[in-house]
Amino acid sequence: MRPTLLALGLALGLGIAGSTLAQATAPSQSPLTALTKDSGTPMPAEQKRVHFDHAELHIAVKPATQSIEASATLTFSALAPTDVLLVDLDRNLPVSAISVDGKVLTKGAWSNPEGRLRIPLPHAVAKGDKVVATIAYGGKPHVAKKAPWDGGFVWSHTKDGQPWVGSAVEGEGCDLFWPCIDQPDGKPDLVDLYVTVPKPLVAPGNGVLVGVSEQGNTRTYHWRAKHPTTYAISINVGPYQELKGEYHSRYGNTIPLHYWYLPGEEAQAKALFAEFPQLLDFFEAKIGPYPWGDEKMGVVETPYKGMEHQTINAYGNHYAKDGSGFDWLLQHEFAHEWFGNQMTNANWDDMWLHEGFATLMQPLYARWLDGDAMYYAWLHRLRMMIENEYPVVSGTPRTEEAVYDESRGGPGQDIYNKGALMLQTLHHLIGDQAFYASIRELVYGRPDPKPGNFTPQYRTSADYMRIVDRVTGKDYDWFFKVYLYQAALPKLDVQRRGDTLDLRWQAPQNLPFPMPVEVQVDGNVHTVAMEGGHGSLAVPAGALVTIDPHSVLLRDEPRITAFQQWMKQQRKAAKP
Repeated sequence: MRPTLLALGLALGLGIAGSTLAQATAPSQSPLTALTKDSGTPMPAEQKRVHFDHAELHIAVKPATQSIEASATLTFSALAPTDVLLVDLDRNLPVSAISVDGKVLTKGAWSNPEGRLRIPLPHAVAKGDKVVATIAYGGKPHVAKKAPWDGGFVWSHTKDGQPWVGSAVEGEGCDLFWPCIDQPDGKPDLVDLYVTVPKPLVAPGNGVLVGVSEQGNTRTYHWRAKHPTTYAISINVGPYQELKGEYHSRYGNTIPLHYWYLPGEEAQAKALFAEFPQLLDFFEAKIGPYPWGDEKMGVVETPYKGMEHQTINAYGNHYAKDGSGFDWLLQHEFAHEWFGNQMTNANWDDMWLHEGFATLMQPLYARWLDGDAMYYAWLHRLRMMIENEYPVVSGTPRTEEAVYDESRGGPGQDIYNKGALMLQTLHHLIGDQAFYASIRELVYGRPDPKPGNFTPQYRTSADYMRIVDRVTGKDYDWFFKVYLYQAALPKLDVQRRGDTLDLRWQAPQNLPFPMPVEVQVDGNVHTVAMEGGHGSLAVPAGALVTIDPHSVLLRDEPRITAFQQWMKQQRKAAKP
């Protein structure tokens, strides 16, 4: 979710800084290794030999020293014989002890020089067998300089000086504070998270609250979550107050609603909490059942902007108003419960599947609430931010940073804005029924999702292309090959010769692009079939002609390019 907040914040006239009290200057800390800093590096063969069954994490958060004391008991099933376990963990969190299947390893048996902890097994594990490793570790977790764009822990304070702590690790990965498989498809089947905090602090977490226990001056919160996205496991600590409610779903189930907020914000918190049911109503009507209905819809106020932590979305938008009638940050992060947490890209190269769909949900939600004016206003903002420097999808495995960083050839914010507008064009091309049917197949793996009849899905761009072809009964490879795999947008050449209007697509690399074009002539809309990328229409002399009157075609438009260049010049001139 990271850069879109910056882009939309600028587009909507919002500030992008975190809480004025939130992120203090990061203390001096050891640098991350290249392996730890870059989430999604190629998975080694040793990690491919196991399936991640269960993680039991015990994390004591110590705000006074900005440190954690932790242990992780990890259960794996062997997919192939193996004599070693490899898990990712920042080497700046020293490991003090490891046991395997109850047997304590001698110190020096394990190694972690680059942030990939290597644990030799006392005996080889056969295919189908299980192995359990318990790792004791701790120290000062990496501190974010500007979460969530730069990942890590945020150690902050509320207005009255109480500790306020949050984690956000999408970019760098789960290994910043717990031993994991730092890959999009590295999800454990189940996580039990025990967070110990000083009284009277509260620790909201992922999934279902199993229980709270107290010992001396501390209390421990036990949370349980199914199939959590690796970077979506989060730590949240503060003097929170809580709002609770229920949503009675159109699918017959009842979904618990929870919002944890800071003291003194009750009126604003209640107003935000009132948006929860309408968000659920929209997404369940448009997409399908809320994926985590047997756990909760949870939101927690954080000392940084936001992040799509599963069932406990981070919210740090300060209840800002932008005239849209809803909190855009809350809505965007909540969309990721479907596009990111339920349906997860199999590789970072397909991250547009998270961000493009989630971004499209904002204009669609605005239209549902307030009609076409807000819908087109959102689409116009998104269009002005498309950069077209690199393809949305490279077609080869990538790390998270390689996707988000334009200096490394990544599409950056285009996975949000271009991804969303490409989907809007597809929506118009294949029609409402086929479009939403394709989304349900993508997200749930079936056309008839109901609570309890689907499981989380790993997806690629190629998967979605196949789904669209299957749902429509047509071949739309030409569409995706231009919009996803080419940097430049297609151009539409329009020539008027006498009583004839000639239209011709100019696609990058001269690729086929038979995209139909709507033309309005004196108030009447005609659809021009563009077989071979070319079409024509008889137009009376003097008729008023509008190309693409409903603004459904994502294409190269000189007026937008000129405006973007002018904005760059203005920013450059404004620099001291």
